[in-house]
Amino acid sequence: MFSVLEKFGKYAFLLRKVFTKPQKWSVFFNQFFSEVSKLGINSIWIVIIISFFIGAVIVVQITLNIDSPFMPRWTVGYVSREIIILEFSSSIMSLILAGKVGSNIASEIGTMRITEQIDALEIMGVNSANYIILPKITALMFFIPVLVVLSIFCGLIGGYGVCIFGNIMPVTDFEYGIQSFFKPFYVYYAIFKTVIFGFIISSVAAFYGYNARGGSLDVGKASTDSVVMSSILILISDLLITQLMMA
Repeated sequence: MFSVLEKFGKYAFLLRKVFTKPQKWSVFFNQFFSEVSKLGINSIWIVIIISFFIGAVIVVQITLNIDSPFMPRWTVGYVSREIIILEFSSSIMSLILAGKVGSNIASEIGTMRITEQIDALEIMGVNSANYIILPKITALMFFIPVLVVLSIFCGLIGGYGVCIFGNIMPVTDFEYGIQSFFKPFYVYYAIFKTVIFGFIISSVAAFYGYNARGGSLDVGKASTDSVVMSSILILISDLLITQLMMA
């Protein structure tokens, strides 16, 4: 228990150092756009591939399990849309990004720590936490809604494609289902969740990387710990946000 409180205290103090006014806004924005490219744009391909195939699998599974004369076929499209928007493209995709983006952030900052680059910044009078971490947090929080919308679109396209090429159900029924009883609030809810998840992924990964000590093995451990902790916090936050916004 004491160890958990100690880590939380260190995490809070680190965020206090991070969220200060940048010394040079021009440098901050250069790093911000660089991190958007590295953390966000470079993650587009994995989001597209995973979302497309998971969307197709969801439609196939629902079609096989909802096989009742008392339930209309368009229910498959409706249920698939709700699953993709409410949970898969927001929560599950964030867990995947925690593995890809979070480990990248932790290993990069951890390497800077053990090679004494962060110490050199501190000696020069630079707020190293603000200089290194703030662009990463803001960039991921800024771009992750784009990944969510892209994931929703690709998931629905994957389901649409499996209806056409797999011939598992009439395409017109699927189209009717994904248009039925649509609530725009669900999209806003998914985007809001992922902004919070983006903050968790980037800040937790940065915390473990920034506090890494030792050699390359410790950097690997910090990267692994950051992914595990981010995943746990995402699941807890998902439950709390869902209770607050959907209850």
